[in-house]
Amino acid sequence: MSKARGPISQFIEKNYLHFNAAALVDAAKGYEAHLDAGGKMMITLAGAMSTAELGISLAEMIRQDKVAIISCTGANLEEDIMNLVAHSHYKRVPNYRDLSPQDEWELLENHYNRVTDTCIPEEEAFRRLQQHIHKIWEDAEEAGERYFPHEYMYKMLNSGVLQQYYEIDPKNSWMLAAAEKNLPMVVPGWEDSTMGNIFASYVIKGQLKASTMKSGVEYMAYLADWYVKNSDGKGVGFFQIGGGIAGDFPICVVPMLYQDMEMENIPFWSYFCQISDSTTSYGSYSGAVPNEKITWGKLGIDTPKYIIESDATIVAPLVFAWVLEQ
Repeated sequence: MSKARGPISQFIEKNYLHFNAAALVDAAKGYEAHLDAGGKMMITLAGAMSTAELGISLAEMIRQDKVAIISCTGANLEEDIMNLVAHSHYKRVPNYRDLSPQDEWELLENHYNRVTDTCIPEEEAFRRLQQHIHKIWEDAEEAGERYFPHEYMYKMLNSGVLQQYYEIDPKNSWMLAAAEKNLPMVVPGWEDSTMGNIFASYVIKGQLKASTMKSGVEYMAYLADWYVKNSDGKGVGFFQIGGGIAGDFPICVVPMLYQDMEMENIPFWSYFCQISDSTTSYGSYSGAVPNEKITWGKLGIDTPKYIIESDATIVAPLVFAWVLEQ
């Protein structure tokens, strides 16, 4: 029996018939079929998807259990929360292509950090989080406890200390939805983020120990344990938004378990889709076609594979709308 579809899905099905539009529909239908067969899905977030306010659609995906685990960059981890607490202070620069070096310098002098057409306000976003997260890091260290980067963020969100600052509807924050569910997460290369840099500065100043933050190696071990426990039956799919470490890090867990842990029955990822504007080029992994992953023991010959070469800020909400039957 076909599902009752909302207007967005009806529009997609009627109009998106060829090329990347058709790939979007195929991938969305594949995502839905994977879940309907009892499979689980990992979503990986690279680029500035949180600043692009992907939370408007991703938070609902989390609430409706359409995603079982997330891998994201440290920037995406924090930038969704920054948008939650400082939205009115963001500055949009539609003519960003016309900015001169002097214009860019003036944005810096005014404490704005630009991501394409959107400027993040340093004082209201970074510093507002810093004072609260620093206390949580300190309290953990004093208690002799260690946590992952995302666990500290969950503690901060679930404590309610940020509610006084909320500037968007909380239902549009994917991190808030994830914290409420205690959604499994890996944040590879977290040090490459504003909060990661701030934490490193406290370590350099001797105010915090590096060991108070669990490491990337521990994230890989955590992911390995999660994958073993969740890959039976239909298995785990891999929905990759952008390229980079958010995707490269978690996809390797399968060959690691098979080759290095000698778990010969570990299943491949059972669905693969990448939304990327990275074209296939010289040695680029972000731009590699999915079949290359077969040679690395990540995907099987029969794994459903999709690649949508387009802007993820346009494509991902449409795929999510299909999966949510909107």
